[in-house]
Amino acid sequence: MPANRDQAGSNARYRRILLKLSGEALSGGAGFGIDSEVLRGMAEQGGEIIGLGVQTGIVIGGGNLFRGSSGQASGVDRITGDHMGMLATIMNSLALRDALESAGTPARILAARGIEGVVEQFERHAAIRHLEEGRAVIFSGGTGNPLFTTDSAACLRGIEIGAEIIFKATRVDGVYSADPERDPEAAKFDALGYDAVIRDQLGVMDLTAICLARDNGMPIRVFDMTRRGALRENIAGEPNGTLIGSTGGGR
Repeated sequence: MPANRDQAGSNARYRRILLKLSGEALSGGAGFGIDSEVLRGMAEQGGEIIGLGVQTGIVIGGGNLFRGSSGQASGVDRITGDHMGMLATIMNSLALRDALESAGTPARILAARGIEGVVEQFERHAAIRHLEEGRAVIFSGGTGNPLFTTDSAACLRGIEIGAEIIFKATRVDGVYSADPERDPEAAKFDALGYDAVIRDQLGVMDLTAICLARDNGMPIRVFDMTRRGALRENIAGEPNGTLIGSTGGGR
């Protein structure tokens, strides 16, 4: 546990959060695998907010290693492919745990389905205990069921651990009316309602995840984690990105 945890914690707006990281982002510019610099940067930023006294759960995708929906092109059954994708998230979680601990942040992995000698199985009370004791908790293996994305897993775990908000890390600084990398006229939203995201098919998260967040009143902030300091600013009450919630705006 960081020595300055209690003192620094007074600067944090949130007590407990769920951070959703993209598996694809781990590959950096290579498009596949794990980029050591990107991994180190994720671990350092995660360690910073834990140092502020914020209890932090993390869900990371596996798209840099395998995506279940794409396996069908190679003759892999969709259900089998999704199970392979869940295993990919466990591989990423192992890498992230070691990177966090190398940076001085204690971390544990709790998987939807445990693997003896590798990762423990998720249990809600154990997760909360680890969080309260100052460890980062990485939730891997998705929901444990095929046909659900890691976005849905992030919303589910966030609700289960009583997180105050889900932070979804992306490579753009919020939600836009169109892809800002393709459309220079795309407009950025500072806030959006859940129903606006669904109605306008903005692609922030899959439909199941957004509905789960809406039905449980879980706010989601979408932000650019590639900009160093963006997560820390949000935690300190200097918001950036787009907030999705029950009182958000919309077109």
